[in-house]
Amino acid sequence: MSVASCNQNPPRVLTRPLTLLFALASGAAVANVYAAQPLLVAIADELDIGRAAVGAVVTCTQIGYGLGLVLLVPLGDLLERRRLVTVQAVLLALALAAVATAGNAAALLAGLMAVGLLAVLTQALVAFASALAPDGERGRVVGTVTGGVVLGILLARTVAGAVADLAGWRAVYALSAVLTLVLAAALRRALPRTAPPTAPLAGGRSVAADYRRALRSLVRLPLREPVFRRRGLITLLVFAAFSTLWSSVALPLSDAPYSLTPAAVGAFGLAGAAGAAAAAPAGRLFDRGLGRWTAGAGLALLALSWLPLALTRQSLWALALGAVLLDFAVQAVHVTNQSTVLALDPAAGGRLIGGYMVFYSLGSALGAITSTAAYAAAGWPAVCLLGTAFSLLALLAWAAWDLRPAGTEGDAPQHRPHRWPGSGKSTPPTSHSRATDLGPVGPGVLCWPGEPLRP
Repeated sequence: MSVASCNQNPPRVLTRPLTLLFALASGAAVANVYAAQPLLVAIADELDIGRAAVGAVVTCTQIGYGLGLVLLVPLGDLLERRRLVTVQAVLLALALAAVATAGNAAALLAGLMAVGLLAVLTQALVAFASALAPDGERGRVVGTVTGGVVLGILLARTVAGAVADLAGWRAVYALSAVLTLVLAAALRRALPRTAPPTAPLAGGRSVAADYRRALRSLVRLPLREPVFRRRGLITLLVFAAFSTLWSSVALPLSDAPYSLTPAAVGAFGLAGAAGAAAAAPAGRLFDRGLGRWTAGAGLALLALSWLPLALTRQSLWALALGAVLLDFAVQAVHVTNQSTVLALDPAAGGRLIGGYMVFYSLGSALGAITSTAAYAAAGWPAVCLLGTAFSLLALLAWAAWDLRPAGTEGDAPQHRPHRWPGSGKSTPPTSHSRATDLGPVGPGVLCWPGEPLRP
């Protein structure tokens, strides 16, 4: 096969059953990131992990997930995607099996970090489905696959809790390993073989060289794009607040006076269904030019959600109300932040969203480790104060950046000449490209720095 160029498009062979397979596999992969949350007490008791340190179970998964976003997601722009996703799925199944058989805390945490690293299979599948979709159906396809992701997140805690009640926490990971292997076989059989989206660039550079350039571009994003940096910091704080609740709520619910089982604790994850309902309206408001106000309202609601959450010890209804408000707020802010970041350059969406999700993962890890430590030190009130602090910091950051007087620099893409590597010359934007820190980009397709633009 000849070297593919930026001008080539992958074949469009996406059927409805294949779209549903993408959705199922994406949801199953991302569920592994959240499955441990209702199991923390059971894991801590069996492996003798202190309550103050049990947040590391979630934190290691999130750290692995963040590393995967940086190290693995860019491979989807360089390698044949069917082989990439099937190999990644098999490796994820092996990591899940390692967690299910872990004999001590160190082995468990190492296995969970590997699970997080490989769970970015979700992002690879979303990008693959989008590339295969016909132009007039891409929104529907991505919406369907994203729906599978949301369901995976929502059901992860509930299913994990129910399975743990029946067969123990290890059965959760063993069952997921088997399911992931089955899905790997199905993906291998059903997915079409396609040329790599971006082949080695002109001039003889290798895939390895292009991979290094992709990693460098991710590092430059927060340094050179103010919009990306600001939205990323707000996202970090928002998901730190989100993780503060969901990484520690199993602790008070498992203690007296409630003493709930893992299944009952996991059932509270269904409150996120209301949060998922915020995604579509938030997207429509962004399209109408109201993105910053939608984000501001969501951040204010996020801070207010901690008032009913503070009453969790007195009422489970207060917990349910607070969880609904928190998840609703988080989804509204998440959608508007993602849309703002992608507007920097829709053609470079893969690297933009990968870099953006690193902030999500860092925030989730921060909330997990600090919330369980706070609970061990001073109980549930300390957790609520921590979540409120993260929420208020995010709201203050939004106010500082989005409530500035008219005429100051706002959240708009930064149009700057792109300096070609090693040339010392700048290439201005043309009618066929927008120069960004990601490199010249042709209409609808990502080209790496130095690659010829599509005419």
